[in-house]
Amino acid sequence: MIDATYALAACIFFGAALYSSVGHAGASAYIALMALFGLPAQVMRPTALVLNVIVATFTSARFVHAGLFRWRTLWPFLIGAIPMAFVGGGIILPTHFYRPLVGVVLWLSAARLLWPKPLGTADDVKDPPIIAAIAAGAGIGLLSGLTGTGGGIFLSPLLLFLGWATPRAASGIAAVFILVNSISGLLGNLASLQQLPETLPLFAGAALAGALVGTTLGIRLPSTMIVRALALVLIMAGAKMIGVY
Repeated sequence: MIDATYALAACIFFGAALYSSVGHAGASAYIALMALFGLPAQVMRPTALVLNVIVATFTSARFVHAGLFRWRTLWPFLIGAIPMAFVGGGIILPTHFYRPLVGVVLWLSAARLLWPKPLGTADDVKDPPIIAAIAAGAGIGLLSGLTGTGGGIFLSPLLLFLGWATPRAASGIAAVFILVNSISGLLGNLASLQQLPETLPLFAGAALAGALVGTTLGIRLPSTMIVRALALVLIMAGAKMIGVY
């Protein structure tokens, strides 16, 4: 049991390192890992949410400190996302319908990121129209609530596809977006904190160490490497939604 606990902590470390390198906190990875290691269902979601807040806080601080963040780009998305995340959390759709649909969307996004044609340059970046960003944020918030994720897996590709951020800036914007959404989700599920495992400090330490490694890479890696890492994250998240693992 002790060996399995430390093995899970090691996996959480690597998951946090990969996800945080592109500004994400890794909730979907933590849930998948805990399921693979046989943790009870009532423990997985609150644990993943707490780890999400820890990683997103650290990741946000590092990307903001590095100057890889623009408030003007983010705030319209938050206006739409925060209330709709609560709405999405209260809607129960047939699992066989929405999870495969979201998974396919994530895979298509990954395919576009890996496409040889470049997404654009720093000179092409422009601020998103406020109304369009609020509407997009509402849709992302709804999907975030439905899928139990922080929403970064939907926001990052959108920012890159529409030329609203560079790869590094998209990572910083997504990090703060995920932090706000994760805190909202945690506040809406405070009762679930009674199910947190005794091993949480170990898992939290592993996630924080992974975030230290991942954000260091994300800040320093070339933009092309960041885009490829994001594509890998989307492929993994899509596989989880579809039920591959």
